[in-house]
Amino acid sequence: MKGWIIAGVVAALLVVMGISGYNNLITLNESINGKWAQVENQLQRRADLIPNLVSTVKGYAAHEQAAIQAVADARAKLAGAQGPAAKGEANSELNGALSRLLVVAENYPNLKADQNFRALQDELAGSENRLAVARRDYNDAVQMYNTKIRSFPSSLYAGMLGFGAKEYFKVEEAAKQTPQVQF
Repeated sequence: MKGWIIAGVVAALLVVMGISGYNNLITLNESINGKWAQVENQLQRRADLIPNLVSTVKGYAAHEQAAIQAVADARAKLAGAQGPAAKGEANSELNGALSRLLVVAENYPNLKADQNFRALQDELAGSENRLAVARRDYNDAVQMYNTKIRSFPSSLYAGMLGFGAKEYFKVEEAAKQTPQVQF
């Protein structure tokens, strides 16, 4: 009789641990989804600022069409990118195009002095900071989740329940260099 009670208690503990582990994986997965939504939100915020920045530069530097077109193309690529890897690549391309556009702006003193341009620059810098925080938070959540699904005992059931490793939002090496713009 005592053997059955002990077996029942052990079985009940295993069930409770399994349910708790599953719920923890669900929580971590939803955290990743929420953090990714914030990354996309910040990417969209920045993308929404870019047409205004481009329009301002166009007014002063209409013959710099190549730099302006590169920004527009990179923005469109980012808008169509799906998933962290594609978004990271498109984001890097947009960063490069924006850097070139800001270098073009250096050659136009009136543009650098334009209040709208300066305000857009400030908004863009704020967006970059928000995006960096959102990326960090997302990658931290992915790290926690990936660690959990690879750790014992979660590793025993995570795969069977459909919990696979998540992808980090990576930035290409070239995009890690902040463009230097001097006024």
